Amino acid sequence: MNKPLTRTVLPLVGLLVLTVLFTILTDGRLIQPFNIELLLSQTYMLMIASTGVFLIMTMGCLDFSQGSMLAIASIVVCYLSKYNLFLAIIGGIATGAAIGAINGFFLVKRKIMSFIVTICTMFLFRGFCAYLTTNSPVYAVNNISTYHTMTVELTLTIVILLLVFLLFHFTKLGSNLKAIGAGETGSRFAGIKVGKTKWLIYIAAGAITGFAAFINVINVGSVTSTSGNMMETQILIALVLGGLPISGGAKVRFINLIVGVLTYKILSVGLVMIGLTTSMQQLIEGIVFLIVVALFSDRKSIQVIK
Repeated sequence: MNKPLTRTVLPLVGLLVLTVLFTILTDGRLIQPFNIELLLSQTYMLMIASTGVFLIMTMGCLDFSQGSMLAIASIVVCYLSKYNLFLAIIGGIATGAAIGAINGFFLVKRKIMSFIVTICTMFLFRGFCAYLTTNSPVYAVNNISTYHTMTVELTLTIVILLLVFLLFHFTKLGSNLKAIGAGETGSRFAGIKVGKTKWLIYIAAGAITGFAAFINVINVGSVTSTSGNMMETQILIALVLGGLPISGGAKVRFINLIVGVLTYKILSVGLVMIGLTTSMQQLIEGIVFLIVVALFSDRKSIQVIK
């Protein structure tokens, strides 16, 4: 089987195998209607946030600030929800976009590598979140949980996925991002404004995560200092499980996003349902992640992350 086909087929096979395996190990509990709905409710926020990072990773860049970004945007959503729900959504999106703009500025204008920039902003905004929640959690308006329904969350998730899918496949955006991932020098010669594109994508990814913060708030109703913890790691593992190459480029497929997030959530929920401890869950997830990276890493085209 050739490499491109392997990259497409193996993640789908992995998703199917994990689903069957955990269905057997949980005596069918995994696929019971209640548990499927619970699984999906835990997937929406990760799926939406992963959509923005998918665009970033297509360029060969990384973003480790997603968890703290989600936490800060969730705090804004909580505060503004007490005045107006629509204002709260806009506030969350604007907050995520602003943090994304900061990441993009240091990446493009100061020429600092993406993983260094976003690790720095991760710690910065994680500290800011801890400060804002020092005395007590930040609570949203009392009735915000009324929007915590499968209809609302599934509809919003599908809308975001559909918009990004259309932009990725039916505009120049997708080809430009793949070209940047394949090589920035060649992209510039092809007339692509690499710096502007990178900055705009970081802003867009931040805005998408700001929207995911609304989903987070209607789920939990409040924000603590640990909100969004490890989400950036979950996103990275999910996208790699879906077959997305870490270096980005022409081999990126939109299906990598969908399959990866579903695979990761089935793996994590399945491990919980069979009663494994948190440390054992993390160990198994780490082993699976390493195996997938070993299978899908392309040594001929791998490059330093931008």
